[in-house]
Amino acid sequence: MNRAIPFVGVPENDWRARAADAIPGGCSTGSKRPEALYGSRSLDPALPTHFERAAGCMLWAPDGRQFVDCTMALGAVAIGYADAAVTRAVQDAAVHGNVTALPHRLEVEVAERLIDLIPCAEQVRFLRTGAEATAAAVRLARATTGRDHIIACGYFGWLDWCTDADGVPDATKRQITWVPFNDVAALDAAVLDAGDALAAIIVEPLIHQLATRSWLNAARLHCDRLGALLIFDEIKTAFRIRTGGVQELLGITPDLATLGKAMANGYPLSAVVGRGDVMRAASRSWISSTAAAEATGLAAAKAVFGWHDRVDVAERLALAGGMMQEIIGTALVEAPWVGVRADGPAAMWRLEADVPEQLDALVSAAARHGVLLKRGAYQFAAIAHDQKAMDLVAHAMPAVMQSLLPGPRRVGD
Repeated sequence: MNRAIPFVGVPENDWRARAADAIPGGCSTGSKRPEALYGSRSLDPALPTHFERAAGCMLWAPDGRQFVDCTMALGAVAIGYADAAVTRAVQDAAVHGNVTALPHRLEVEVAERLIDLIPCAEQVRFLRTGAEATAAAVRLARATTGRDHIIACGYFGWLDWCTDADGVPDATKRQITWVPFNDVAALDAAVLDAGDALAAIIVEPLIHQLATRSWLNAARLHCDRLGALLIFDEIKTAFRIRTGGVQELLGITPDLATLGKAMANGYPLSAVVGRGDVMRAASRSWISSTAAAEATGLAAAKAVFGWHDRVDVAERLALAGGMMQEIIGTALVEAPWVGVRADGPAAMWRLEADVPEQLDALVSAAARHGVLLKRGAYQFAAIAHDQKAMDLVAHAMPAVMQSLLPGPRRVGD
């Protein structure tokens, strides 16, 4: 098979160019593409696009530059990069064989802990990604109810059931109705329109703000009345807002929930959990994957549970996130020319701007001064965001804001 020779005329250490040549879009994760990271500033060669190593809340680019990471792998890491306890557990699992013809005992142990920790969990099915878990939850709802239609609010990944992307059949797109966050009237109207075809309502219970009890209770009541299932996507919120997620915080219990991200501190593991009678449909509907219960991800999750047993992780994340939000938010208030504001819950807050290019400029300037921020949502706190990290961010902010003053570019911009 003929194949073009890669990297022609590209320096060996030009990772951005090599990635663009070898990988569609330059990155396999959409939110990590240069244009997603930096927007209109994405072509600036001074901005980092790859990392060499990471520890705590710090990462190092291949050229040796060091950054405080305020995004923590899109929320997948809540303890810290290369946490010693998690790393030891993963190494031990790898040394002793991470996958065989039999399921590892950790699958049972971690499932039992999830049943203890997550209010709605009576049984558990493991997968690898959040997109898989939410797709599995929708499949379970359809298999249990014998219905097809889904009402949804949030982001649920890239699989066919929840996107209108190119390549998705129109018939698939017609099986879902999107409703606005926290809008009870819109939810009521969508439920009325779906009628007895409704299989499930699936929501993220925290998007820009925490969902209201009235909205979630309305969803719960509609599902109970129609025999549909209520699904909470807690991929971002479980083990972060509370150990047991928003359902633990608000006391509103869904029929199914999806878990991931902070559950395994960045290792690939997700789960769908819920009512036993619903979960048993996983066998007849054939939700299965060879690597679903691979041992290193399970070992990482067990080590994360150990963290939650020893300290109040959610409280620590709220404290760290609040400090980071205050440092950056105060700097933004004092620099109104930047045109960006900080808002949202402390453990996963966001940057907002009325003019997208202003947000691009802020994120790019921060990266040039050693602070990695996410355009929009979210800035995720980690336990590793200690006082040293706060001091580094606080020290960088004046130079960041100064570099964004209108007029000629300043030294260090």
